Amino acid sequence: MNTDEVRNFTRAKLEAGITVLGEDDAKKIFSQFQIPVVEETVCRTAEEAAAKARGLAFPVVLKGICPGMAHKTESGLVRLGIASPEALAAGIEDMAASVSPPPEYFLIQPMIKGKREFTAGMFRDPQFGPVIMFGLGGIFTEALKDVVMRVAPLSDADIEDMLKGLVSGKLLGPFRGEKNADIQCLKAALKGLSHMALSCPEIKEIDINPLIVQPDGSPVAVDGLVVLDAPKEGDAPVRPTNLKAFNICFYPQSIAFVGASNTPGKWGHMLPTSTLSRDFKGKVFLVNPKGGTLLGQKAYTSVTEIKEDIDLAVVTIPASRVLDIIPELKAKNVKGMLLITSGFREVGKEGETLEKEVVAKAREAGILVLGPNTMGVCNPHAQFYCTAAHAYPLAGSTALVCQSGNMGTQLLAFAEQQDIGIRAFSGSGNEAMVTIEDYMEAFEVDDLTKTVVLYIESVKNGRRFLESARRLSQKKPVVVLKGGRTRMGEKAASSHTGAMASDAGVFNAACRQAGIIQVSQPMELLDLSAVFSSLPLPKGNRVAIMTLGGGWGVIASDLCTEHGLEIPSLSGDIVDRLNKVLPDYWSHGNPVDLVGETGLEVSKACLEELLMWGGCDAVIHLGVHGQRILLNNLVNSVYRSDPAVSKAQGEAFKQSMLKTEQDYIRYVVDLTQKYEKPVLGVSLLTDEESRTLYRYPDTRYKAVCFPSPERAVKTLAGMCRYQSWLGRTGARQAED
Repeated sequence: MNTDEVRNFTRAKLEAGITVLGEDDAKKIFSQFQIPVVEETVCRTAEEAAAKARGLAFPVVLKGICPGMAHKTESGLVRLGIASPEALAAGIEDMAASVSPPPEYFLIQPMIKGKREFTAGMFRDPQFGPVIMFGLGGIFTEALKDVVMRVAPLSDADIEDMLKGLVSGKLLGPFRGEKNADIQCLKAALKGLSHMALSCPEIKEIDINPLIVQPDGSPVAVDGLVVLDAPKEGDAPVRPTNLKAFNICFYPQSIAFVGASNTPGKWGHMLPTSTLSRDFKGKVFLVNPKGGTLLGQKAYTSVTEIKEDIDLAVVTIPASRVLDIIPELKAKNVKGMLLITSGFREVGKEGETLEKEVVAKAREAGILVLGPNTMGVCNPHAQFYCTAAHAYPLAGSTALVCQSGNMGTQLLAFAEQQDIGIRAFSGSGNEAMVTIEDYMEAFEVDDLTKTVVLYIESVKNGRRFLESARRLSQKKPVVVLKGGRTRMGEKAASSHTGAMASDAGVFNAACRQAGIIQVSQPMELLDLSAVFSSLPLPKGNRVAIMTLGGGWGVIASDLCTEHGLEIPSLSGDIVDRLNKVLPDYWSHGNPVDLVGETGLEVSKACLEELLMWGGCDAVIHLGVHGQRILLNNLVNSVYRSDPAVSKAQGEAFKQSMLKTEQDYIRYVVDLTQKYEKPVLGVSLLTDEESRTLYRYPDTRYKAVCFPSPERAVKTLAGMCRYQSWLGRTGARQAED
């Protein structure tokens, strides 16, 4: 059968009411898609089997086939190691008598030798479409769940990554006297599954278990299952976002706050005060049906009372009144509506219906809707802050989108505190019109955006999400924290493959394919945005560690190993050079223990030697930055214990230490620029003067210092994963 014949065959089965194909029919389909299958003989009676037995090599496997039955073993329809024609005939008679209704026919297969069993298959995810699975097979499939998944279509890089991602991947090498698995044959089989899934939409699930690797390394499918279902309707056509209107939402020249209020704590008060308290250059109009004065300026009773056109309407009135104001917004040529109001989809069916009506009417009026149920937006590059957070981060290159208002508040406040620059922020809310995919596509073409950071709880169109993210990742790093990662309910599935499906597993697979760096904690979002916006990408995963004390070096080494980073041994020449700087009793290994040498000149010299060394791709220095805080505490103790030391002397010493540390930080930036390798610091202690980022107007890079080894190692590992994806897929990051 060719592809067209397979489609005609599966359609005919569906029309006949058959949704589960027999094993032999399944394997006929598999063989058309480069999946090697076991040879088999079909018979219907014990007499027919006896006649055919003369041509068989015993022992054999006997299987009874009952139409519509997904799992034969549990029903006693599989007999292994049948050693003679007589035992074969007896097995058929026994199966026919023990199962009701009896098997329609029987399959006789040779006993396949091989100690390694894998599973492969496909299921259709409602969001992402066909997903290909490969993993440990046999009886351990669902117990150990050592499987990898990728969304079809599979590229060669995807397949390579799948095989490397298997925990039990060592079984693909030589094993207990058996040869390496034929990797090219396995790759062809996975590619065949991908092609089958895309070309045969009637196939809902595919299960190949076990896929046995024989002693000579050749794989063969000895059992298979195909589940059919009528193809579902495709996603609604994607309406492209009006990028001009999107841009106006972040660069408005005039804003109308519809629902403005004088009452602190109300949205109608929080948002205009956030905007008016900064150096926003555009015009701000406050709208309240009572008119009068609000926040010291005239309040308009309606939008139409404003004499000039409006770019952006920030709407905080009750949900039931939103539809009524859209004609007024249209009359004032409003391009964007930031719909803060809640009471839509999130409250149930009635709210969902209202939300759809608002979107339809706004689209008809040519108005782009952000939200509803959002906490606001900001664009520090325009001094435009319109969020409930009242946080005012610096202008920078990190675009931040959150589907949670609370998460957005936390991240904006942290960015401001740690001097992490923000390109733009949006609380995306219900995403009634502008979705997370629209944001990615807009930031993809935005020159000021260098890193995209997302907090996501759900996506509306999984395949579009994958495609948008993969295209964006080829130019800029994308960092994602996914809320709701745990599996909340079992999926009904006829196959082992379908039973492996989970929302989190498929989402994680899509992220890996798209080059997204996933994190598990909110702080990691901005930690990664800090390093991506401040440091060059590492060319590999080899890390040199420089530490003020041995314990931290051990901890950092363990963390690096746990996160896939390599700690290479020092070469002889680097040891010789460090011998000239450090005392004889230094560690002579990686990590480089500075053995308590607190002089920053020693640290500078060691750091440069490590960066010059061709054996590492990045350097982590621990405990060098932040020493001044410990020394400040020493000075305070001296104040209390030695009356001969004046406060002026102590303050002068503190300022000297601060200056020395500032010089060291600048030196780190200069070395980063000189050697084009990332340098990450871990502070000994932190205080109100400490920052994650230290920036200079005349340098391309910045200094990065974290308060713990865990955060430094995790961020470096994220950078390495992104660099590895770029190399694996042949993508190239766009020049800044």
